[in-house]
Amino acid sequence: MSHQCGVGAAIGVAEGKWKAWVIWVLAERPRRFGETRRLVSGISEKVLTQQLRELEADGIVHREVYDELPLRVEYSLTPKGRRLHELLELLDAWGLDHLAERSSPGTAPEAVSVSVSVSDGGGGAPRPDSASAGR
Repeated sequence: MSHQCGVGAAIGVAEGKWKAWVIWVLAERPRRFGETRRLVSGISEKVLTQQLRELEADGIVHREVYDELPLRVEYSLTPKGRRLHELLELLDAWGLDHLAERSSPGTAPEAVSVSVSVSDGGGGAPRPDSASAGR
């Protein structure tokens, strides 16, 4: 698919139910396939394989095969993938602000503050319940 604008191209790389979760999980550190699958709860082995291949083809994920027995393969974010993760963190912050505003109809948008963590502690995708009333 050809995109005519930067936003479309960026969304095209990260679109889908699982890619943002996979990027989020790999942002903390390189991970093996099984660990990634456990952290992205609900994803099937087939779909994770497909998502990792697509992210690798787009230059977001690096696949490292270690020449040892048993064979070890790790996935990590490339510099391009780290940049995309930074954008996803901004999108996460915006989403948390949005959720906080929707749950507090009388609160002015500028009065809402959220706390965004670079890492979710290995728990998978960012959780929308991590918004707080102040820093």
